[in-house]
Amino acid sequence: MIDVVKIMVKAGDGGKGAVAWRHEKYYPNGGPFGGDGGRGGNVWIQVDTNETTLMKLRYTRKVNAGNGGNGMTKKMHGKDGEDAVIRVPLGTMVRNAANGDLMADLTKPHQIALIAKGGKGGLGNMHFATARNNTPEYAQPGEIGESYELQLELRLLADAGLIGFPSVGKSTFLSVVTNARPAIADYPFTTLEPNIGVVELDEENSFVLADMPGLIEGAGDGRGLGHEFLRHIRRCRVLIHVVDMSGENQDPVEAYRIINEELAKYDASLADKPQIVVANKMDEPLAEDYLELFTKAYPSLQVYRTSTLHHEGLREVLYAAAMQIKQAKQEEASQEQQSEEIVVYRYEPKRPEFKVLNLGNHKWKIESPRVDRLAEQVDFDNDEDVYVFGMTLKKMGIDKALYDAGCRVGDEVIVGTFIMNYTE
Repeated sequence: MIDVVKIMVKAGDGGKGAVAWRHEKYYPNGGPFGGDGGRGGNVWIQVDTNETTLMKLRYTRKVNAGNGGNGMTKKMHGKDGEDAVIRVPLGTMVRNAANGDLMADLTKPHQIALIAKGGKGGLGNMHFATARNNTPEYAQPGEIGESYELQLELRLLADAGLIGFPSVGKSTFLSVVTNARPAIADYPFTTLEPNIGVVELDEENSFVLADMPGLIEGAGDGRGLGHEFLRHIRRCRVLIHVVDMSGENQDPVEAYRIINEELAKYDASLADKPQIVVANKMDEPLAEDYLELFTKAYPSLQVYRTSTLHHEGLREVLYAAAMQIKQAKQEEASQEQQSEEIVVYRYEPKRPEFKVLNLGNHKWKIESPRVDRLAEQVDFDNDEDVYVFGMTLKKMGIDKALYDAGCRVGDEVIVGTFIMNYTE
């Protein structure tokens, strides 16, 4: 069950640093006195347990955090921009709509993720006084805040998940014990997305059950439905492992071993999830023989005998699952009391800050989003601006990288939409 919403988010821009001077009676020489700009506000996404759908965000086109205030005289700091917090239901996945990257997976109450970071405030001119220039007419502009188009996906969190090889009877199991109507057929991968149903045993025992897509050997490396399948499984509190005892499609002993190995290969924590082992298709002629071999191979396992076709043995499995789910919820509740708020920072792959390209004919280009943003804020008719910008490039190591690549005095260097001459 998936609900999808797309929204734009924009973190706040940093405020400008101030160019100001000290004008006080007992300080005749004055000096630079401009304060720093404030930080732009961040955009956060937080789980709200009172929300159950993404309906409130369907008509929200854009979410903006506040911009930082500009620096002021007397070295006064500009006001920081106000953060924006988007509240979503438990089980929401946040993706970068441009490339599909997963930025946050919100599976715990009160979990909060930093999605777009506000820009830093610019430094005031009080920072730029030097022996060469003790009256700097320059202050930094604020950095531009990050912006993304997000795709929010709400997936209903299942308490228990049916796992096993394709065509072992998982979909039939779900259709018998819930009002779900999954596609059922005698070919592999009938189930391509998890099917969800609610099991109602009695007034005190009910839970959400999901029929997961079938797993094959090599799924931990991405074969078959691979990681798509395994990502869903991580959300379940309890796994109901259905093993086909008919022996028609695979050896039950090997099938059980392979699936557990694939779970552990993908995520070691999956090996510790509670599992209820179900010996299905016990109405088949050779099922008793295969079950005897299975119990000899795994003598410590408690195995539940079922026939989903004849609706036999299912109630015992469901009550065992309900008990395990209750225990898992109690453990989660105790962990939540210890830590009410969990902060998750999005994954950011390590990228080089810049790349030097040789265009030939003594022309070079600097590829860097950060440098492009800085260049857009420079007044190239102002010698002070150009000097500070050049010092920034030097501190980043761009001068050295150009020289090491073969750039020499007089060569043209393209930065953003501007052309500069290389000097030592």
